[in-house]
Amino acid sequence: MTGTADPGNRSLGERSAAHLWGHFARHGDGITPPVITRGEGVRIFDDRGRSYLDGLSGLFVVQVGHGRTELAEAAARQATDLAYFPVWGYATPPAIELAERLAAYAPGDLNRVFFTTGGGEAVESAWKLAKQYFKLIGKPLKHKVISRSVAYHGTPQGALAITGVPALKQMFEPLVPGGFRVPNTNIYRADDELAADPKRFGRWAADRIAEAIEFEGPETVAAVFLEPVQNAGGCFPPPPGYFERVREICDEYDVLLVSDEVICAFGRIGSMFACDDFGYVPDIITCAKGMTSGYSPIGAMIASDRLFEPFRDGTTTFPHGYTFGGHPVSAAVALANLDIFEREGLNDHVRRNAPAFRATLERLYDLPIVGDVRGEGYFFAVELVKDQARKETFTPAESQRILRGFLTTALFDAGLYCRPDDRGDPVVQLAPPLIAGQAEFDEIEQILRSVLAEAYTLL
Repeated sequence: MTGTADPGNRSLGERSAAHLWGHFARHGDGITPPVITRGEGVRIFDDRGRSYLDGLSGLFVVQVGHGRTELAEAAARQATDLAYFPVWGYATPPAIELAERLAAYAPGDLNRVFFTTGGGEAVESAWKLAKQYFKLIGKPLKHKVISRSVAYHGTPQGALAITGVPALKQMFEPLVPGGFRVPNTNIYRADDELAADPKRFGRWAADRIAEAIEFEGPETVAAVFLEPVQNAGGCFPPPPGYFERVREICDEYDVLLVSDEVICAFGRIGSMFACDDFGYVPDIITCAKGMTSGYSPIGAMIASDRLFEPFRDGTTTFPHGYTFGGHPVSAAVALANLDIFEREGLNDHVRRNAPAFRATLERLYDLPIVGDVRGEGYFFAVELVKDQARKETFTPAESQRILRGFLTTALFDAGLYCRPDDRGDPVVQLAPPLIAGQAEFDEIEQILRSVLAEAYTLL
């Protein structure tokens, strides 16, 4: 018999290498992935019993920390009552209650919640809604989407077309047509004159969106997709006035503003939705990750009443959906997770402690390999450079050797799980669970200090 699993005496890592196809992972050549077996609070443990500080919340997900038995219990209770039923023309109590709750958290008139099972699906849903909405109101040419350079918005074919990381797209081209890019808000790499005036830089960056709309033709552009703090490239916060100007531009050209909050929502910046942290009201919010703190998969597209209006005639449908969208068990877990947020005041905790997190990471400026420390809330990046004074970045070969060849393993071996990333300039990304405090900030800084100092000797 062939093709069957036979564990024999092989370790979990060896069995993983034989059968598990990791996401965004390298395989072969003797690679055996670490095996994580459990989590507790801000820490994870491998199959050897070794502990690591989870400096990335799994993948910007585990907001309330690992090992929360009440979330597992919420899942079990709901599965006992109703394990599954679709929201395809039907509803379940957990989906109804969660939709109400998300609408109450969302700003403005964003009162319509369309559930998915993850963030990429939420982005895909938002683009499809934008296209159909404009067809329904008599503007059928509006279909194009504008997003930012290096921005990541997901892997489905539509979301990938919105993504601004060329290396992630090449193997899957041709993609869905209609995605166009504008500059991001990386003030560290901006022209010196613009960088000296953040508000002016913000206006300049926002105006590039207006320029792109004019170039493509306002009658053809449906939406602008922006993260409140851009993830890929290493945590680019918005400059002062940026989103205020973007909102003006979208209103002027009748273009939808989509706030992609798959990472930034649910306390990562300090509010349930980060658009509130930066003072703008979008037309659509896409979210996922922290909604359940990762205890069960779910995502959502939250749309304004205006966008829902054409679907209220009793006959028009949005011909789109997912088998597991609004899954009753996931919705029940999300509700229990949001209860923890409110009971423990996690958003206030983030707002109080974010300045200390920033200040702790900024101690690393005395290392010559550290060029920039940037971010907001509990979402930061440390950009790495060859020359701090000249902001000189690594060559591709150096990035390969330092990030993948050394830092990923060395940081983990030192007891810190985080994310060395070179989708833009090389950075180390940090996003600990929202329950973290100064003790965890100090541990992160101490491990980074030791490992980054060693990395600099390898340049």
